[in-house]
Amino acid sequence: MPRTKDPTIRTLLIERAAHMLRTREPITLRSLVAGTPVSTMAVYTHFGGMDGVWKALRQEGFTRLEARLATVAMSEDPVRDLTALAAAYLRNALDHPDLYRVMFDANFDLEDAQAADDTLEYLVGAVERGRKADRFRADIDPLDLAIQSWAIGHGLVSLVATGPLPRQTLDHGAPMLTALFIGAGDQPDRCRASVEQGWQHPLPPGEESGAE
Repeated sequence: MPRTKDPTIRTLLIERAAHMLRTREPITLRSLVAGTPVSTMAVYTHFGGMDGVWKALRQEGFTRLEARLATVAMSEDPVRDLTALAAAYLRNALDHPDLYRVMFDANFDLEDAQAADDTLEYLVGAVERGRKADRFRADIDPLDLAIQSWAIGHGLVSLVATGPLPRQTLDHGAPMLTALFIGAGDQPDRCRASVEQGWQHPLPPGEESGAE
């Protein structure tokens, strides 16, 4: 008789693996279940083995990103909204640096690739609204501008969350996005105001630039 899958155990093991990543503990079949109430068989039951654990970790990273992007309230200003989505992306990566490292590890497939692609659609939708509102040129490809916006955030946060630079490096995000959006057709003064409104600083309280 096949073993019944328990979502509670699945979550337990994912959280355990994420914690081990964060604390830089080697993750093996036995170390993953050590200190938990389950046996190594639970890893096979819920993930099919360790490769399945890594797939689930990647997926969990995108699941949490989607949940964070979904909390960004849309306004009548699509440039403000696109900026707010970029800031939410940074905040999510800083909150979950362990999962962030795994999200883009192409050595392991995703459990649901479309769910991961859907996170980008939040940005694509904001760009499409920007074109309709004449904030961006009509010849701008929404997917291209969304990817460029994502790339700015990804590059910065990779240097901070998983790299050598201090978190104040993220201050460069707002002017970089402003330059990108102006290049896409937005009016400079209006663009700067929108980016300023949308750029909810991704640093935790007490870690803003100049904070001691």
